[in-house]
Amino acid sequence: MSARYPFTAIVGMDDLRLALLLNAVSPAVGGVLVRGEKGTAKSTAVRALAGLLPALRVVDGCRFACDPAAPDAQCPDGPHAAGDPASDRATRLVELPVGVSEDRIVGSLDLERALAEGVKAYEPGLLAAAHRGVLYIDEVNLLNDHLVDLLLDAAAMGQSYVEREGVSVRHAARFLLVGTMNPEEGELRPQLLDRFGLTVEIAATRDPEQRAEVVRRRLGYDADPEGFAGRWAEDERKLAERVLAAQQLLPQVVLTDTALRQITATCAAFEVDGLRADIVMARTAVALAAWAGRTTVLAEDVRTAAKLALPHRRRRNPFDAPGLDEEKLEQTLQQSAGPEEDPGEGPEDDGPPSGGGGGGGQDAPSDGGADGGADGGADGAGEQPDSGAGAETSGGEQRGSGPGSGEAPAASAGEPYRTRLYQVPGTGEGTAGRRSRARTDTGGHTIRAARPSGALQRLHLTATLTAAAPHQLARGRDGLALRLRRDDFRQQVREGRESNLVLFVVDASGSMAARQRMSAVKGAVLSLLMDAYQRRDKVGLITFRGAEATLALPPTSSVEVGAARLEQLPTGGRTPLAAGLLRAHETLRLERLRDPRRRPLLVVVTDGRATSGATALPDARRAAQLLAAQGTAAIVVDCESGPVRLGLAAELATHLGGTAVRLDELAADSVTRLVHTIQKEAA
Repeated sequence: MSARYPFTAIVGMDDLRLALLLNAVSPAVGGVLVRGEKGTAKSTAVRALAGLLPALRVVDGCRFACDPAAPDAQCPDGPHAAGDPASDRATRLVELPVGVSEDRIVGSLDLERALAEGVKAYEPGLLAAAHRGVLYIDEVNLLNDHLVDLLLDAAAMGQSYVEREGVSVRHAARFLLVGTMNPEEGELRPQLLDRFGLTVEIAATRDPEQRAEVVRRRLGYDADPEGFAGRWAEDERKLAERVLAAQQLLPQVVLTDTALRQITATCAAFEVDGLRADIVMARTAVALAAWAGRTTVLAEDVRTAAKLALPHRRRRNPFDAPGLDEEKLEQTLQQSAGPEEDPGEGPEDDGPPSGGGGGGGQDAPSDGGADGGADGGADGAGEQPDSGAGAETSGGEQRGSGPGSGEAPAASAGEPYRTRLYQVPGTGEGTAGRRSRARTDTGGHTIRAARPSGALQRLHLTATLTAAAPHQLARGRDGLALRLRRDDFRQQVREGRESNLVLFVVDASGSMAARQRMSAVKGAVLSLLMDAYQRRDKVGLITFRGAEATLALPPTSSVEVGAARLEQLPTGGRTPLAAGLLRAHETLRLERLRDPRRRPLLVVVTDGRATSGATALPDARRAAQLLAAQGTAAIVVDCESGPVRLGLAAELATHLGGTAVRLDELAADSVTRLVHTIQKEAA
């Protein structure tokens, strides 16, 4: 957290520094979510935080870091007496790996000893190790949802519960929670975003001089780590002393009625769901005042708290970018301020560190957004012929070149809606999600018992007792305790839901632009993308038009990127349907090598026409049969319209071994909630 790295080279790093320090002053703020592109020192800043936290006094031998001054009455290693030996140790930083299991997080019970010996043998997990310290989750958006829920619940309640086969263990789990993520790899659900107290957006500067200084200092650290650290030791000591002083001042800080009114008015003005944002803003404003050495919360504290606590709570759907309208914030603060305080007035003392909460005077770069003319002219585009390739760039990509190019401007997507559930048939074993049936170690329901192949995870008690009962006399049972052997134990086999790879193959040829259908088509694909987001799927996007097919979006967890690519998609030219299907075949082949357990769902959006080449239609049929031979589950969204229908999309679905659904049939029936599967289940 010192100046070891020139943090001004990272836009938003001053905000991150402040957010971490505020949580160190007051862990009740609720943690920090750090969003930013790769290579922006997110992990470096988080790891530096632990060194600034005061040392802890812990009971000797307690695996749960109990405070000797106030030990946990229900500590599994307790009870602890007032005079038990104690010692000081550094505050821990516990890192949570992406592939962590539930048992590793909450701890696990030795069920064999519990049954055979009648003892509670509990092995603490990472939550116990993080108690009174820092729990760091790198790539939190890649963690399974149920694990994120579990972590956030523990952080909110300050306790961890383990309930296994009638055995209960509870221990304290109060920690500073920090998560980092790269939005390009997928977003967290809004419900989970709301559970993080503060959020910070960071990005690398484009200034060559500042980037050079980052490289220079990193090379200096690599050459002499101890000497490099020594040069900044005094700065770190002073910062640690300031954290401790702010912690001691915190109980004396007064949240005035004026400041509270500004907080609640701001949350109401920005239409934030629930009341968590109000509470987080209040706690953050109090911590800001303590950090600045004051005992009264000022309007400047409220303003900074809003910038840290509200942006990630403004998302209404998966395709919204976090953000905050600062002009609206200023107006709200002015309108809600009482006559005794000027909302624009900053603190009179030196206040928080330079750049705290306000970006250090650096304007964060805008998201870029879509070009103002991205969808201009869509309504004025006439029907496009199904022939006539548009102008090509040197890379062979079709580009619009004015009238006569055969390409229509990119049409805006229609409003998204809730779609029916489309599943992959059969039962898989993929990553936990919400789409297709799967055998899973988490959630779901028990369908049978089986011998464990490795460590016993979920005991099937009835099956275990049934297996052991016939052998009790032969084993010499002479009391109440059962005589169990390893072969007796049975584990639950559970069935839940998995996430899939949803690969969209979208026809962008001239026939799709006819009668201005592309807006409806994009709206349908956007709706399916939103459904994929909610079901935690990976998505990919292939488009075909002119003479070739393009992998517009390689398989990713970021549906936001897919939505952006879809919005910019132009139309025009011939219909190389076979090329699109062959590109899908190759993409799925490579994905099976990378992630063999994730089953794919192919969604072909087309009217079924194939007009590129003399053998276009036979080639498309052969490509479809190749995908069917691969065992790829598929649906074809039939975009054909008008009174006369050729039925080519339905014929394509037959060759794919899948199901055809008309564009106007995608929407879910809100009354009967019909579940529409892509093909009949295998016997």
